[in-house]
Amino acid sequence: MQQTLDLFPIGNCTASALIDRAGRFVWACVPRLDGDPFFSALLSGGDPADAEGQGLWDITVEDAVRTDQQYLRNTPVLRTVTTNRSGAGVEIIDFCPRYRHYGRTYRPLAFIRIVRPVWGAPRIRIRLRPTDDYGARPCIQTVGSNHIRYVSREVTLRLTTDAPVGHIKAERTFRLEKPIAMFLGPDESFDGEVQGTCERMLKETLEAWRTWVRTLSVPLEWQEAVIRAAISLKLCAYEETGAIVAALTTSIPEHPAAEGLARNWDYRYCWLRDAYYVVQALNRLGAADMLENYLVYLRNIVDQATRGCAEPLTEAPAGTIETTSPPPRPIPCKAGHVQPVYGVGLEPVLTEWIAPHLPGYRGMGPVRVGNQAHEHHQHDVYGQIVLSTVQAFFDERLFRPATADDFYSLEPIGERAFEVHDAPDASLWEFRGREAVHTYSSVMCWAACDRLANAAIKLGLTERAAYWQERAATVHRTIEQRAWNEKLGRYAATFEGDELDASLLQMVDVRFAAPDNERMQATMRAVEEGLRRGTFMLRYAVPDDFGLPETAFNFCTFWLIEALHLSGRTDEARALFEEMLDRRTAAGLLSEDISFDGDELWGNYPQTYSLVGLINCATLLSKPWTSVR
Repeated sequence: MQQTLDLFPIGNCTASALIDRAGRFVWACVPRLDGDPFFSALLSGGDPADAEGQGLWDITVEDAVRTDQQYLRNTPVLRTVTTNRSGAGVEIIDFCPRYRHYGRTYRPLAFIRIVRPVWGAPRIRIRLRPTDDYGARPCIQTVGSNHIRYVSREVTLRLTTDAPVGHIKAERTFRLEKPIAMFLGPDESFDGEVQGTCERMLKETLEAWRTWVRTLSVPLEWQEAVIRAAISLKLCAYEETGAIVAALTTSIPEHPAAEGLARNWDYRYCWLRDAYYVVQALNRLGAADMLENYLVYLRNIVDQATRGCAEPLTEAPAGTIETTSPPPRPIPCKAGHVQPVYGVGLEPVLTEWIAPHLPGYRGMGPVRVGNQAHEHHQHDVYGQIVLSTVQAFFDERLFRPATADDFYSLEPIGERAFEVHDAPDASLWEFRGREAVHTYSSVMCWAACDRLANAAIKLGLTERAAYWQERAATVHRTIEQRAWNEKLGRYAATFEGDELDASLLQMVDVRFAAPDNERMQATMRAVEEGLRRGTFMLRYAVPDDFGLPETAFNFCTFWLIEALHLSGRTDEARALFEEMLDRRTAAGLLSEDISFDGDELWGNYPQTYSLVGLINCATLLSKPWTSVR
C-alpha cells in the first residue's frame, strides 16, 4: 500500500504539528489550528529533503540508513530513532507540553524536541526554516546568546536551546555527544535550565495523557486503535474556546488531479456537524471533558444566532407559561440562521481565498484558506446542535449539567429546525451549485424536535414536552410521505427524488427508523448495492459540482459496517472493519478519502469523521468484556 500521506500528529489542544516518516516537522499552524502555517513543507509541492526546502524543521543524521518511529504508549509523544551506517543512533522525542500547573492546564503554543545519542557519537544537522504568510517568505530571524527568534506577521516564536545556536543558525553538521533540548515557543525568557525543564515537561506530559486515557471506557477488542483515534480526536480540539476542527490540514486533495483541478478544501474550522460526531464517539468512550468543553463553544454559537431576536411569534405556543418551578420563560422568537461552520474563535466569516505561494500537496493545488461553506444553508446543523447538547440534561458526571435556562435557549433552535425541515439546502455534502430538500437534513430537524421533547420530560416540563413531541411527529410524517420513493421501494436522498446517499444509513443511528424496519432494510440494501465499490463506500454516485467522485469516503464505509452488523451480517462487518484498520497510516490514523483499490489515502488529515467511524464500529462490534472474565 502506497502511503505518501503518512504523518504523525503531535499537539496539546493549542498547538499541533505533523511529522513525516523522516522525523521532519512539515506542517504546523500558528497562533491557532487555523492560522498561518509556520511549517508549510507539506504543501510546498517538493521534497522536504531538498537543499532549498522551506517550511520545515529537520534533524538529519549523517549517513543515515534507517529510521523507526512510534508513539510512546497512550500518548501523542513521538519517538523517532535514526541509525547510520556505522551503527550510531539518534533518538528524537517530539511533543507539545500539556499538564496541570498551578491549578490549570498548561498547554502553550510550543513544540519541544529532545535529541539524544543512543549509540556512538553521530553527526547531525538541524534545519529550522519556518515560513510566513502562507509560504510567501522565510520568517525573519534574530539571534541571541542561547536563542533564535523567528518573526512572522502574526506571531514571534523563540527557539531556546542548549545546543550551539551558531550550528543551528548556519545549519552546520556537528557531533551529538550529549542530549540536547530545543523549546520553540512564546517569545519570552525561558524559565529554568533547558534540558532539565524539557525533561520534566516530558514526564508530566506523558503522565497527563496516560491519565486521560485511563478514563476511557474502551472496548475489549482493538483497544490500541481506539485509543490512538481518541487521542487524535482530542488533538483536533482548540481548548481555549472549545472548538473542534474537522482536520488539521487544508487542501490535501480528495483524489489525484492536475494542478488547479483538485477538490481541495480547508478543514481547519469547526463544523458543528463534525463536532457532534466527535463528541458522540468520545461520549461512547466516557470522555465527558470533550463534550463539556465543546458545549461552551456551542452555547456561544447559539447566543450569536438568537441574540437580539426581534421577531416574536404572533402567539406563544401552548404551555409557554409554566405554573411550576422553574420560572416562566420569555415568549420564544424565531432563531436566526446558524452556519454549518465557524472559526475556532467563533468567527462567522471564513472568506475563501487561494494562497498563491504554496504549490499544494504533491503540486496539486490550489491551496485554499477559508471555506465558502460558511455561506451555506445546511439545515441538519439545527439537529446537531440539539443532539450535542441533550446529553447534558441527563449526565450527572458533568461539572455543569444543563438547566431549564439551557432548554429555553435551545427552543429557538428547535423552532428553526421545524421551520426549515422541508426547505432546500446544500446538504451535509456541501454542494456548491445546487440545492434540494435533503432527507438527511430533514431527519436531523426531526431529531432536534424529538430530543427537545426528551429534555423537557427530564426537566418536568410536560406541556413543552407535548409541544415538541407534536412537532417531531409532524416532521416524521413529512419525511415518510416525501422521502419514501414508492416506485423504487426505498427512501431517497431528496424529497420526491430518486437519488442514493450514504447518509440515509444515519436514519438508524438517530433512531428515526429501527434497523429491522422494512423500509429501512430496503434502503440499506439499495445503498450498499448502489454506492459500494468493492470494499469501500461512496457518499453518492452522481456528478456534483466537480464531476463524479473518484475516491471512496472513509466515514461512509464505517456507516456501511454499522449497517451490515445491524442487518445481522456481523461476520462481514468485522471483516470489513479489519480491512479498514489495515488501511491506516503508520500513526494508526485515516484521512478523509481512499482510492477505490485501497492503495492510497487522500483528503485532509487526520480526518475526525474517519476516526469517529473507527471508534463507533469498534465499540459496536467488539466482544464484551464479560467474555474474558
